Order: sequence, then C-alpha cells, then structure tokens
Amino acid sequence: MKLKRVVITGLGALTPIGKSSPEYWEALLKGESGAAPITKFDASNFKTRFACEVKDFNPNDHFDRKEARKYDPFTQYAMVSTEEAVKDAGLDLDGLDKDRTGVIWGSGIGGLETFFKEVAGYSGKEGPPRFSPFFIPKMIADIAAGHISIKYGFRGPNYTTTSACASSANAMIDCYNLILLGKADIFISGGSEAAVNEAGLGGFSAMHAISVRNDDPKTASRPFDKDRDGFVLGEGSGTIIFEELEHALRRGAKIYAEVVGGGMSADAYHMTSPHPEGLGASLVMADALSDSGISPQEIDHINTHGTSTPLGDIAEPKAIVGFFGDHAYKISINSTKSMTGHLLGAAGAAEAIATILAVQNDIIPPTINHFTDDPEIDNKLDFTYHKARERKVGIALSNTFGFGGHNACLAFKKFKK
Repeated sequence: MKLKRVVITGLGALTPIGKSSPEYWEALLKGESGAAPITKFDASNFKTRFACEVKDFNPNDHFDRKEARKYDPFTQYAMVSTEEAVKDAGLDLDGLDKDRTGVIWGSGIGGLETFFKEVAGYSGKEGPPRFSPFFIPKMIADIAAGHISIKYGFRGPNYTTTSACASSANAMIDCYNLILLGKADIFISGGSEAAVNEAGLGGFSAMHAISVRNDDPKTASRPFDKDRDGFVLGEGSGTIIFEELEHALRRGAKIYAEVVGGGMSADAYHMTSPHPEGLGASLVMADALSDSGISPQEIDHINTHGTSTPLGDIAEPKAIVGFFGDHAYKISINSTKSMTGHLLGAAGAAEAIATILAVQNDIIPPTINHFTDDPEIDNKLDFTYHKARERKVGIALSNTFGFGGHNACLAFKKFKK
C-alpha cells in the first residue's frame, strides 16, 4: 500500500500571548511573557497567585449567551481557534466531502471549571441535589471535538485523546497516521485547556509543581535555568488543519509545512517524574524520525517540552545529547513555555504551531528568562536564549511529555513538491 503525504494547511491559536496565530507568532518572536497576577478569581490565599491567562477573552464576542452557557471555557477556546484555522485553510464547507473530514482533539483535563463549580455549588447543602443538566456534557473531555463536528458537519473520525500534557500531540499523531493510511482527507486537530481556576491552581500547587515566584511572574517560567522552581500554569487552544497532499494541491491550498513523522513512547518509570536519563524522550524522537527514514543529522530545530521544572529540564537535554550525539550541538533548541506558560493538554498544539512557523519562516523563537546556567544541564547546547534567531530550518521536532510518562513527538519538514 502506498502511503499518502500529509501537510499543514491551516492554523488557529488562542494563547496567553496572542488571540490569533499571527498575534501569537509575533509575540513569540518578541519574547513576550504571558504571566501576570490571576484575574479570574481571588488567588490571594494560594501559594501561587499568578498564571498565564488568556487575556481579555469575552465569550459573548464569539457566541450568543444561550450558546456560551453550554460550553465550558475549554470548549469555548477550542471553537474560537478552530474557526480561525478553518478560515485560514480556506476550506469550502459546501464543497468539502464531510464524510472524509474528521476531528481529533486533545485535552488533558477537559471541563475542570464546570466540574469545580457544580460540585462546590452542591457541597454541604441540604435537600435534593441540584445540578445543571449541562454539567456532564460541559465537563467531559471529548465534548470539544463533538461540538466542532456539529458546527461544521464533519462526519469523519471524531474523538479526543487524553494523555495529560501530551494529549494534543497524540491527537495530531493520530490524524497524521489516519491520513497516511487513506482513512480521511482532512482532520481538524489540536487541543484546548482551561485549568486556571481554584481547583487547577490548588491541585498543581499541592504537588509543588508550579512556580511560586509571585514577586516577578514574568520571569517565573525559566526553562533550563538553575533557579527554576516549577512551571507556570497556562491556558488556551491551538488548532491545526492536517490535509492529504493531493487533496490540498487540488484545491490550491497554501501549505505551511509537511508532517513527516509522529513518535510515541512511555517512560514506564514514575507517575509524575520523567525518566532521569530521558529514556522515553530518546525513544519518542527516534520513533518520529523512523517514519520517513530521516537521519538525526537532518534535524535543525527542536521545540522542547521545557517546562521549567527541576527534573524535566535535566532529563530532556540528556535525551537530546544521548540520541543525537555530536549533532545535538548544531540543533537550535528552545522552549516557548518560557513565554506561554504550560498549556497542559493544549501545549502540544500551541508548540506545534510555533514549530511549523519556525520551519516556514526560518526563524527560531527564543527561550526567555535565562539568568544562570545549571551545572546539571549540558550548557554547550544551543537553547536560543533571549532573542529569536534566523537560521535555515529544514526539519524540526516538537516534543511533548505528560504525567504518567506519556511522550509524543511530531516532525515537520519544509514543504517541497
């Protein structure tokens, strides 16, 4: 069986540093931080009182009031970024074969805000329990994919992947594989998360997973820095249109990049900590490259998982050096989480967009907030600190890892017919 080729034809983003894909890209290149004191609720009693929120988002700008009430924020975010991506791809919704157009979405948590508010509203009250009839439909993690398909009438494969912070990367890999096999022509993919609420902040704080740098939020996400003290909680959505090459060419679509690999692995090590030698990370990069027979020496750029956590930021560079050898020092590495914070299940999508645009434009966004080298990290690696850098980017990887030891890696290549 001859495998198909897969390309990217549309992008949409709703992030803490930009409410569209162009805004997001511009902010990345400027090195802007999305971290600031929390405005969604009173966080004064929490150890951490800041996050990377989506700024100035009003659901009523995008949905009528009745519709907005049916969507948890994670679904609202998904619908907004998807509308942008569908328009960006120039999809003819009337002429499209909707039986061969699917939606595979990613979310690590789903409707956490809905769950928290419904349970908090019931807790401790006497009398018959009262819950909203929308409680379950708003909360379940698959509902964003369902609403996208309902809005546009897409009847192809439709589901959600949940693998913690690797969720949207796993969703995109499934899209890539299904198009390769000829199961669909187009997939709407990506991920969304909306965990900046009392439950999300409190849960991650109790794990000691997030930064407590309340005196200086904008520099709190500092991947690979000696004084990093945890990730910065973020939220948002990213949508990417995956399309079979010949289908895209027939309709004259613009093509951002080609997808040439998708790797998946498990650390099989610990519930929340990465394998200390980066074993799973090495395996997943090898798996991504094996799809198209790409040699490690062809990789120019890696958008790392780079969360600003004490253990993760040691393990991933070890994996890069262990897998790539001497070539590791020729790769431009970065962590866009230094600017966006950690979008959890949406991280893979947001970072894939940054990686795709790096390939298209031959520019590497920076890793900001680096102040002190960590002696446990190989500092001969090129982490693209402080400023964006122009360089040829033929093939790039986007790494995403999640609690439970889930690892995913996507490979993007500059498109050539």
